[in-house]
Amino acid sequence: MEDRSHKVLLALVMLFLFAVIVLQYVCPGTECQLLRLRALSPAAAADPYRAEDETPARFVPRFNFSADDLLRRVDFNIKGDDLIVFLHIQKTGGTTFGRHLVRNIQLEQPCECRAGQKKCTCHRPGKRETWLFSRFSTGWSCGLHADWTELTNCVPSVVDSKKEVRLRPSRDEWKMGKTAGETSASKPGREKSVEGEGKEQEGGQRWAGSHRNFYYITILRDPVSRYLSEWRHVQRGATWKASLHVCDGRSPTTEELPSCYTGDDWSGCSLQEFMDCPYNLANNRQVRMLSDLSLVGCYNLSVMPEEQRNKVLLDSAKENLKRMAFFGLTEFQRKTQYLFEKTFNMNFISPFTQYNSTRASSVEIDKQTQQRIEALNFLDMELYDYAKDLFLQRYQYMRQKEHQEARRKRQEQRKILRAKQAHLREQGENSS
Repeated sequence: MEDRSHKVLLALVMLFLFAVIVLQYVCPGTECQLLRLRALSPAAAADPYRAEDETPARFVPRFNFSADDLLRRVDFNIKGDDLIVFLHIQKTGGTTFGRHLVRNIQLEQPCECRAGQKKCTCHRPGKRETWLFSRFSTGWSCGLHADWTELTNCVPSVVDSKKEVRLRPSRDEWKMGKTAGETSASKPGREKSVEGEGKEQEGGQRWAGSHRNFYYITILRDPVSRYLSEWRHVQRGATWKASLHVCDGRSPTTEELPSCYTGDDWSGCSLQEFMDCPYNLANNRQVRMLSDLSLVGCYNLSVMPEEQRNKVLLDSAKENLKRMAFFGLTEFQRKTQYLFEKTFNMNFISPFTQYNSTRASSVEIDKQTQQRIEALNFLDMELYDYAKDLFLQRYQYMRQKEHQEARRKRQEQRKILRAKQAHLREQGENSS
């Protein structure tokens, strides 16, 4: 009985080897080699982005987004005048992502980062001009942790400082993310060619009279984790007192933006003290950093009722986030990497790492404390739900596009294979 099983096994092995030899004879090209490798590899069908961020196997969308909202592919011209602008929100993992931008991208001319220096030199190929506006390339040129309101007014004037003042954008050109000349019938992601009017590409803004595209990007984080991380950071002595908070041409007064502490810093404060300060900028920080503050009178809380102010800020943050060229989520590192690479057609050298253990995760809080943090950050909670849904829908959409393209290429390969086989048979018949 044992001899018979050995004979059957030997026969199967011989049959497999015979099939491989025949396939090699019939199809010796690279197309068939790829098919053989795909068939023999046990991890061929594995998804490289699987489960590293605990994403549910089947994501059910909550919001309806158009194809233009989901498709993010920009024609970023690194050799021209285009600029990536990184809006860095505190304690969202932006420092890690910012380092990826200057140290981990495959470029014709990589950024030059020297030991002991905080900033890297990120020049365009053949030019002494930067393609990246971020903390690690240009420093805090528009103020420490400048928000959307500050950056959209400051960045063009900083990078085009040698040009005439008339090229600087006005506030109206950025209202709700629209460029000059755009109408409600204009489709986002379509470049307009009307002479003298603003032009816009997918996720990027081109100012009227300017030939430069500004592609804004950012990173968001779960509001509770971000809040706890900021508290721990403040507890160690961080203040961000150098932040300008410029809005409508001026910084807020001390009456408009009171301080939570009287000394040099707030080091050693308890979580309870941190939550009790009504002026704490940690509350709903992500919404405030992404919204157009001029719509609500900047930091003057008497301009409109609180409920109306909150709605305007949240709607503005959602719209600005949706129209950005790219945003990532700290909780989805590999997917963040994937979407950035697909959006800008720029690849990272090494994969991102998902860190599930952070200072915030080490803080143990009870259910009541968590509920209070969520209440203090109720706008950020709603924004993050919106952002997470849009992010995962974009990821699925891009993956589907990728699978469709791969399927099209396989079909072309099969057509080429069949044509070769038919040619070989015809040659055999003619020779016989």
